[in-house]
Amino acid sequence: MMNPDVVNFEEGEAFARRMDAEDPLRHFRDEFLFPRNKAGEPAIYFVGNSLGLQPRKAKQYVLQELEDWEKFGVEGHFHARSPWLPYHETLTAQTARLVGAMPLEVVVMNTLSVNLHLMMVSFYRPTRERFRILIEGGAFPSDQYAVASQARFHGFDPRDAILRLEPRPGEDTLREEDILDTIDRHGPEIALVLLGNVNYLTGQAFDMKAITRAAHERGCRVGFDLAHGAGNLRLSLHDDGPDFAVWCSYKYLNGGPGTLGGVFVHERHAHMPGIPRFEGWWGHDKATRFEMGPDFVPLAGAEGWQLSNPPILQMAALRASMEIFDQATMPALRLKGDLLTSYLEFLLDRLPPEMARIVTPRDLKARGSQLSLRFSKEPKKLLAKLVEAGAFCDFREPDIIRASPAPLYCSFLDVYRFVRILENHARA
Repeated sequence: MMNPDVVNFEEGEAFARRMDAEDPLRHFRDEFLFPRNKAGEPAIYFVGNSLGLQPRKAKQYVLQELEDWEKFGVEGHFHARSPWLPYHETLTAQTARLVGAMPLEVVVMNTLSVNLHLMMVSFYRPTRERFRILIEGGAFPSDQYAVASQARFHGFDPRDAILRLEPRPGEDTLREEDILDTIDRHGPEIALVLLGNVNYLTGQAFDMKAITRAAHERGCRVGFDLAHGAGNLRLSLHDDGPDFAVWCSYKYLNGGPGTLGGVFVHERHAHMPGIPRFEGWWGHDKATRFEMGPDFVPLAGAEGWQLSNPPILQMAALRASMEIFDQATMPALRLKGDLLTSYLEFLLDRLPPEMARIVTPRDLKARGSQLSLRFSKEPKKLLAKLVEAGAFCDFREPDIIRASPAPLYCSFLDVYRFVRILENHARA
């Protein structure tokens, strides 16, 4: 696939069709089920950053478990076609490859905010001198609620404990040098640096390795919320070295509404049984788990943070998507994603300049598959017109429409048609 830095984009529909014809990942589009527009055609689905599409095999995999439940009852834990007892392990190697980790370092469990709290139990250990949490000022609200509640739980006033990164006046996104400077200046006070590696509102991606290195040099723990990064960016969690990361699987990972999340805990913490944590029986050593003893013996690695046995039906749906990611590979998906967003950017730049402004950084290294567009006039009404025309994206207050052409199932023709809808609206 071509490098987006050297592609000469063209305005006409023929270019989009040619790019689709040359796309080595184009066949993966057929693995997903699309909502339909009024003509009965697949919709333009640019909202995979909110809820991914359903993989065709998801129903098959879920029905298989329902059938095995019917056939085997409790014995399905051992005799189902995919036995339930070790079912979560079928996702471990795929998940590790997806986020650039060792299998020991990852586990699929719970949901994102639950996992975030579990990780902060272990890695937000404030003292009188070092008690602050560094976050984005524009972090997703759930993250802001989580860190505020953790600060209060430890007896600190969130107004003192939470240190927020804000863009410079007149700017929409954070500058990397300002992030690193804040860590350097406030390092002795910071117990935890917790950033979304892609900001949900602006689509800005951060340099995880540089942030982690700077924070560790100042004695801070580091965690990342990968809600908009897992399945979107090419990640290398083990090499970048944060202490932990958490993510959900219903956005880019197409696991279904409200499905399970994931956790990364770096290998250096894998064999530390005394690390503070909330304990549950599924995190207990597998060799003695069913002896039902009173003393908790944690599994090594991320599995040791598990609490309960996992919901098999949700895992079955997620498994359908994870198989596709494993076939497509994140390097190839990110390359196509950069082509799609660069093409979208190219076409948007040819709309009337007063209509919309791209908030997301133009540097490909500082974004994934989302472009956030700030509209000057009635963005909510525009969104309704887009949906009416069969183009799905979403609105975030006060004036941003987020468009995310996910490379697994979106096409260059989708991008072309999306911008033509915007153009027709501008001329109306």
